[in-house]
Amino acid sequence: MSTQAVPHHVALDANVLREAVEAHQRYLAGRSGGRRLSLTHADLSNCSLEGLDLREADLAGARLDGAILSRTNLSRAILFGADLREADMRRVNLKRADLRGACLRGANLAGADLAGCDLREGRIALQDKLDGFRVLRHEHRPGELNYAILSGANLAGAQMAGAIAMAVDFTDANLAGALLAGARLHKAVLDGADLSGADLGGADLTGASMKRAVLAGVNLEHARLDDADLTDVLRAPPPLVYIDDRPLDQVLAEHEAYCQSDGSRGRVMNLPEIDFRPLRHLRQRKLTALVAPRSVLFGMDLQGVELQGADLSSCDLRGANLRDADLRGAKLTGAQLARADLRGARMGPLMIAEGRYVRTDFTRASLRHADFRGASAPRARFLEADLGQARMAGCDLTGAEVELLAQDMA
Repeated sequence: MSTQAVPHHVALDANVLREAVEAHQRYLAGRSGGRRLSLTHADLSNCSLEGLDLREADLAGARLDGAILSRTNLSRAILFGADLREADMRRVNLKRADLRGACLRGANLAGADLAGCDLREGRIALQDKLDGFRVLRHEHRPGELNYAILSGANLAGAQMAGAIAMAVDFTDANLAGALLAGARLHKAVLDGADLSGADLGGADLTGASMKRAVLAGVNLEHARLDDADLTDVLRAPPPLVYIDDRPLDQVLAEHEAYCQSDGSRGRVMNLPEIDFRPLRHLRQRKLTALVAPRSVLFGMDLQGVELQGADLSSCDLRGANLRDADLRGAKLTGAQLARADLRGARMGPLMIAEGRYVRTDFTRASLRHADFRGASAPRARFLEADLGQARMAGCDLTGAEVELLAQDMA
């Protein structure tokens, strides 16, 4: 009876590793002397590969435990059976990577992009908020993700059918279109997660926390939801929304006419608790001073919208595209803006009279994983706001009230 030898992990000299990485860069650029990085079963434990472009690299079976891979590009890389325990993988790009059988126990994947990756053999077990860390052993099961941090990660379209995901924390993660059929998500934390169009058929969600989760178009056939917390979940939008027997778009057009005519036509609209999603987008619309507290604008395209002085308090703007939007003087207290794109947005003070200004107010807003790069927010208020893992590079915060440690922001 033949036996198969266990591959031996080969330790690499620092110079050899550097030369291999440089050859891979030439390979990616199509230059002479290029060679695809192939380090199968190599011992790269505790190595720093931070920020490198390792697209398409073959790291099958490699030891990368304790490695620093934050912001590394590993899209379409082969990591089959790789050991990534306790690796720093914050904001790593793993789009369409092969992670079957990989061990990610203790890895930090906060803000990582795993869209379309293959995790079907993954086994997940994370920190329990009540009991602390618990070791879950799966010696006879290929692949582990024990203790991995996936809050805010992009897992859109990921293949995780049958995954063992006991007590995993997917808070604010993007799981849109993910394949989770038959997955064991017992006591998983899916608070604020986007599960739009995901397949959870036959999944075990017993005791799961799904507060504010997005369940539009989700397949939950035969799923177990015993003791699951479905508080404030967001389901599919209605096909049409009417305000006093008039279509929502017609009502907004009247408000826009008021803005465009300096008040000579139309009127300011008061639209609390309205689901705007049936309109699909509000790009470039002029909606200054709109009053719409507690409304739903989840995932909408609001690029370039004018919302100066608008009341958007407690609105659901998670994942919304607010690039180049004018939010000067807007009231966004208690609003949900996790994963929102605010690049280039204007959020400075709005002058309402000579020497009088209204500041943009994000007090108690949830801004986790939001993108503020290149935005302008002088004098804005962020009191008690959750800016965990928010991208703030190049954002003008001159005179802003920010009660947050700098290391909490990217």
